[in-house]
Amino acid sequence: MTVLVLGDQLSPRHGPLATRPDDPVLLVESTAFAERLPYHPHKLTLVFSAMRHFRDRLREQGRTVHYVQSETFRDGFEQYAADHPDATLHCLRPSTHGSADGLREAATGAGLDIEFVDNDLFMCDAETFDEWASDREGYRHEDFYRFMRRKTGYLMADGEPVGGEWNYDDQNRETPPDDWEAPPVPSFEPDETTRDVERWVTERFDGGYDSPPYGGSWADPEEFRWPVTRRQAVRALDDFVSNRLPTFGDYQDAMLDSEWALSHSLLSTSLNLGILHPREVIERAIEAYHDGHAPLNCVEGFVRQVLGWREFLRHVYRREMPELATANALEATEDLPEFYWTGETEMACLSDVVDGVRTRGYSHHIERLMLLSNFALLYGVEPAQLNRWFHAGYVDAFHWVTTPNVVEMGLYAGDLFATKPYAASANYVDKMSDYCGDCPYYKTKTTGEGACPFNTLYWDFLDRNEERLRSNHRMGLVYSHLDNKSEGELTAIREQAGDLRERARQGDL
Repeated sequence: MTVLVLGDQLSPRHGPLATRPDDPVLLVESTAFAERLPYHPHKLTLVFSAMRHFRDRLREQGRTVHYVQSETFRDGFEQYAADHPDATLHCLRPSTHGSADGLREAATGAGLDIEFVDNDLFMCDAETFDEWASDREGYRHEDFYRFMRRKTGYLMADGEPVGGEWNYDDQNRETPPDDWEAPPVPSFEPDETTRDVERWVTERFDGGYDSPPYGGSWADPEEFRWPVTRRQAVRALDDFVSNRLPTFGDYQDAMLDSEWALSHSLLSTSLNLGILHPREVIERAIEAYHDGHAPLNCVEGFVRQVLGWREFLRHVYRREMPELATANALEATEDLPEFYWTGETEMACLSDVVDGVRTRGYSHHIERLMLLSNFALLYGVEPAQLNRWFHAGYVDAFHWVTTPNVVEMGLYAGDLFATKPYAASANYVDKMSDYCGDCPYYKTKTTGEGACPFNTLYWDFLDRNEERLRSNHRMGLVYSHLDNKSEGELTAIREQAGDLRERARQGDL
């Protein structure tokens, strides 16, 4: 028996690693897997460095670890089978659709057996979610979140939510005052293992793809800062609870060009690699509330992201693939504008956020939803293209993460749980950020020279999708505003939207 550990399952306290403490361990570094998309160099450095550190940690604890570097998983399994021909691999079930079948095919081809067990790196198992969803029409996150609060007892007292409310989202939409200083961002000095990985990633994955952008050369990476070990991840959790959680809720929707992290947790990489478990980060946050260190709105907002949203999306993805990956309810057909890769646009908000992705492989969730996804929604980008970009560009991205977030939530393409398209004009961007003040586009103009593309494309989006969206009861107010526009105004909007798309195609937006 051999425990197979994948690169996003790096926990010795869960699954077969915990239940089979005497069995040898196998990890496979697959270069072909890393070439599926033009991943950000920090993403590849993160995963491979975390895997190598995890290998070393297990060996220090006395485990026998076989670490195979190969072109494909099939090659890696064949190398292992040469010395262990009768091995049966035990593995946590992968979260990405099709991965279990692919691993089984690779193992079988190498002459090995493979068995999967339930993935307990999450809070809600498949059976529990399926039972919850069985008597419901569609998916509603708020219902699932309340179900999980009751099931776990988190922030509950005598069967009721602590504080009397389930959700404090209305308190979490503040913008920081001018004199506010964001807590320092924790940074972890790369050791020699990580430096070796960085050098290898730069050399190995810089080119060789079928179409531009090639390899990781589209990115402009700064110093690698992410935690790659359990010890570093716990330090990051400590930093968040001590320094960032007390203001996380208030400013979680804010966007500032001078502060890329604000008070966000920056724990998604460690959670998605399995280095941290959602249970421990939730309980640390709740402990801070009970100790009087963090207010309820901040703690509840964080718990909702981890216990509610993260678990919810994982299971919607599991149940709705593979159709979700190609969903396109609005029949959007535009190619992703090149500035998503280069950051070369005069739109201040998008230029800054894309530059952040190019340098760090990261931006926070509102920038992802209300700038990057919102623009693509209004512009009419084919959902699969934006999903590919998110999956390639973000250090914390996996297919199960990006697909429901981008395709359904961001682009309203799956008709699953989003109750309306998250479409917004420059008014929202100006309200929640400081970008508009220094932007050459005018936040108050919809047409004419210098009009903000968000405004033009917003009204064009409503006009273009009227047949599909007008009947949505949550869209009634905005369509009443569209009705107030004259035919001449609508014609000017349509013409300017067409001009914007042509300029975007030419790299001149």
